[in-house]
Amino acid sequence: MAYAVVARYHCEPADEAAVRAALLKVREHTRAEEANLAYEVHAEADRPGSFVLYEQYADRAGFDAHKDAAHFQELIVGTVWPLLTDRSVTFADVL
Repeated sequence: MAYAVVARYHCEPADEAAVRAALLKVREHTRAEEANLAYEVHAEADRPGSFVLYEQYADRAGFDAHKDAAHFQELIVGTVWPLLTDRSVTFADVL
């Protein structure tokens, strides 16, 4: 069963360009992962500094492998998360 992740990130407008650049780099790497089925990055139109990520993996193990990947650790954990003022993540089984 496919596994989906919806992440909502918010940063200060001054950090928006850095977060956007890191998220786009992660997208590039993630789409090459064997278990990745989709990875979309959205910037909220009416809320500067806000992003919505939609990710889909073949299964939960594929998502776990994604979290362990060097690009996730470097770009998300090391770059994006320290710049965020708010973060929420929803996990779901794809029906």
